[in-house]
Amino acid sequence: MLSFDLERLKQTFETVFEAAPERTFFAPGRINLIGEHTDYNGGHVFPCAITFGTYGLVRKREDNLIRVYSLNFENVGVVSFPVTDESYASAHDWANYVKGVVALLRKDGHDVGGFDFLLAGNIPNGAGLSSSASLELVTAFMINDVYGLKLDKLDLVHLGQRVENDFIGVNSGIMDQFAIGMGKAGHAILLDCDTLHHDYAPIKLDGYDIVIMNTNKRRELADSKYNERRAECDQSLELLKAHFEIDALGQLSVAEFETVAVSLPETLQRRARHAISENERTKLAFTALQDGRLDAFGELMNGSHTSLKDDYEVTGLELDTLVTAAQHADGVIGARMTGAGFGGCAIAIVEKTATPAVIDTVTKTYEETIGYAPTFYIASVGDGAHELVEEEVK
Repeated sequence: MLSFDLERLKQTFETVFEAAPERTFFAPGRINLIGEHTDYNGGHVFPCAITFGTYGLVRKREDNLIRVYSLNFENVGVVSFPVTDESYASAHDWANYVKGVVALLRKDGHDVGGFDFLLAGNIPNGAGLSSSASLELVTAFMINDVYGLKLDKLDLVHLGQRVENDFIGVNSGIMDQFAIGMGKAGHAILLDCDTLHHDYAPIKLDGYDIVIMNTNKRRELADSKYNERRAECDQSLELLKAHFEIDALGQLSVAEFETVAVSLPETLQRRARHAISENERTKLAFTALQDGRLDAFGELMNGSHTSLKDDYEVTGLELDTLVTAAQHADGVIGARMTGAGFGGCAIAIVEKTATPAVIDTVTKTYEETIGYAPTFYIASVGDGAHELVEEEVK
């Protein structure tokens, strides 16, 4: 993982573009504290922005040329294209995310000119913490400010999702972009992904760390299993419509579901049970954090992982090994997988004084079981995308 300071980034900008940058922007990554695989089932998610993210240094140009360079993809070099180039190009690699933001803004009728843009991200690679959405939002916020477009944050959140869906071609929901664009330091967001109604809950973590635990496993199965689970939930919903007037699984309570659960085939019963119970857990988690009941929140995290393991079957040996080892370690309030599953990351709430020992214990167990080491990051809950002042870049 890269570490940055403002002077290094400025010097690199001047070396690459032979001029000094004018402004610096930042967009975070995100973790989902609870509420997994609920977004496409009409439920809630409970993410927060973190202090790892993507830095963007920019200098406005007087012509219509865009030049971009990333410290994370130095082998690609400087990618250049005119603002009028609105086509996806595989040769432009990661820069297609920047190009997509420009292209869709222009299609919406906004006047966007040229710029030189240096990107540097310290989101752990392949960890499922939304590095692509972070790149989309740092670009969108930058262009909005530099070119005075006067779009509000929610407009930019929708823009980021459109880039992912329509330009890059990934059929993702809005949670990632929403958490990154609307994040608030010290708070998580209870978000209804259908209506975008949202409430902030304070995360009072005095004396505790959020520890991100990366399995370092490639997530080969995530896409195919994701589509399979979505189809199973759709089938469950159709069967449940015979008993309830509903449009989504998230509209049912656990108590309502259990009155008719036996009428569903066993596999569909378990898939629906996860979607419905996980949606309830997000609301209970929101209340627990509002009340400062961190222990209760930790229990909900543990219950979430059990549901994802047993009912939704999206964890796998690596995630289960990490989470189980963490849950049994002294000083851990709760732990669960985060993201789509089949690799990626888990998170744990850990007493600060116990964090080093927990990391040592979990590492030993994981290496003995899996054969290689996990990676750990201590996350802070930060603000959403914004322009940086110098002292913020560390």
